[in-house]
Amino acid sequence: MKEKLQYIKQQFNIVGNAPLLNRAIEIAMQVAATDLSVLITGESGTGKESFSKIIHALSPYRHGNFIAINCGAIPEGTIDSELFGHEKGSFTGAVDTRKGYFEETNGGTIFLDEIGEMPLGTQTRLLRVLEYGEYVKVGSSRVEKTKVRIVAATNVHLLHAIKEGKFREDLYYRLNAVPITIPPLRERGLDLFMLFHKFSSDFATKYHTKPLDLIPTAKDILLKYSFPGNIRQLKNIVEQIALLEEVTLVTPEVLEKYLPKEQSQVLPVLYKNTLWTDHNGLEKDFLYPILYDLKRDVTELKELLFNLIGSGSIKNSMVQEHPRLFGMHSNQEIAPKKIHFLGPEQSFEQDNVNCIEEPSITDSENLSIEAKEQELICRSLRKNHGNRKNAASDLGISERTLYRKIKQYDIQEHHFKK
Repeated sequence: MKEKLQYIKQQFNIVGNAPLLNRAIEIAMQVAATDLSVLITGESGTGKESFSKIIHALSPYRHGNFIAINCGAIPEGTIDSELFGHEKGSFTGAVDTRKGYFEETNGGTIFLDEIGEMPLGTQTRLLRVLEYGEYVKVGSSRVEKTKVRIVAATNVHLLHAIKEGKFREDLYYRLNAVPITIPPLRERGLDLFMLFHKFSSDFATKYHTKPLDLIPTAKDILLKYSFPGNIRQLKNIVEQIALLEEVTLVTPEVLEKYLPKEQSQVLPVLYKNTLWTDHNGLEKDFLYPILYDLKRDVTELKELLFNLIGSGSIKNSMVQEHPRLFGMHSNQEIAPKKIHFLGPEQSFEQDNVNCIEEPSITDSENLSIEAKEQELICRSLRKNHGNRKNAASDLGISERTLYRKIKQYDIQEHHFKK
């Protein structure tokens, strides 16, 4: 088994001897001879496609075609056509009948990468292929048969996607007949240096330079780095150093130029109705944008209230009774200030809110701020024939705030349009 393991590594250019890596390869070798579906999980850049090729090469389907498909790279509107094919005229642009991947690879292997990005409707069709080997082309009613080996891969937690309603639970268990987990680079120990020297040798040949070498302190830095991009990130870093640096001895100072500063990957989540995070203060980064938007909305509301005062819709005495609503202290006089007030047909300037003439008020008149606000919005929409942008400009608020108010008061905009 050990000799066969080494042979597979050489054949598929897999470098490393980490126990978790060896175990993943052994599972791939054992499951290849069966018809069981395989779900490969692992972070981006760990080499999941290499394991799908191992399974194909050792399976009864090895004489058929092998095709790798990134489900996240195909638009939702065309993925069904790509996978299952379509009939001529089935949709706009379908000028000819087209074979899908399941027809093209009949008798072979399909590798569905980023399976978690597949739309729910397509997941239903895929489940039919897995269970019965049947599918229907887009625009057709004829059932087609296919016999393919399906290997799926993902870098997201599908069980979480199931809870969020983004992935079918029955499809998950159908795909996950045999799971294979690829370890991230940070869990592979000394494999890191084997990969570094392998890439260094490759790029030395490519760029006609000498291979790079690491001093002990530089090795310590690499071992402590988390490599969120895994093998792909390490390969890019080695290529940059080989191409841009004149030295061949890699020191911590050299690495510092090419290792991105690590940022926390932990996001705040709601846990038992409270904001929870592993890092002190991280919730501030989450809440500040929300608080900023709230502050802006309050400011816009104050502007609207001042406009209501200017139009005579709110009594001056109400401002004195509720000073905090206008950002004043309880014992603060209404300072003379120039405020723009908007009437139904024009805007004008008033130097002192104390000199607003108070209209007579009947007992039946509705004095609520909401009612006056709704009335002023309707008047502005009527004046501007339903044009939100102009109405918002007249009211002195943003178009976004006006839209929210229209929804809040259930104002029927079509009544104001020409």
